[in-house]
Amino acid sequence: MSSYRSVVVGTDGSTPSLRAVTKAAAVAADTSATLVIVCAYYPSSEREVEQAQDELGGEAFQVIGSAPAEQTLLEAADLAAQTGATEVETVAVVGAPVTSLVEVAGKVSADLLVVGSRGLNTLKGRLLGSVPSEVSRRADCDVLVVRTSR
Repeated sequence: MSSYRSVVVGTDGSTPSLRAVTKAAAVAADTSATLVIVCAYYPSSEREVEQAQDELGGEAFQVIGSAPAEQTLLEAADLAAQTGATEVETVAVVGAPVTSLVEVAGKVSADLLVVGSRGLNTLKGRLLGSVPSEVSRRADCDVLVVRTSR
C-alpha cells in the first residue's frame, strides 16, 4: 500500500458516510497517517431543521447539514479511534461538501481523500453530479470511493 501521510474523509453523520470514515480510519491506521475528518454544513435555524425533518425524514441530513457538526465529528472521531486510527483531527466547514472536502485536502496536503459512494448510481447523481464523482474530478490527490450501500 502507498505510504499515505495524511488521509481526509468527509462525513455528514449518515450511516453510509460513517462506513467511509471506518475505511479511511483503517487506511490511516495501516499507514500511520493522520486522519482528518471533515463535516461540511450550512447553519440552519431550528424551524428549518424541523421542517426538513418533517418533509424528508431520514434524508433530512442532506438539507440541514450536520445537526450539529460538532456532535457528528465527535462520533466519527470515536469510530475512527475504535478502528485503529491514532492521530485524528476534525474540521467543521461551512459550505458545500465537494468544495469543502477539496479545500481541506489541499490545506492539509492530503495524500488520499476518501468519500462514500452515495449518489453514484442514482438518476439524480447522474444528472446533477454526485459528491464522489465531483471530488474525483477536482481533487489533487488520490481518491478512494468506498462502497457505502449494501
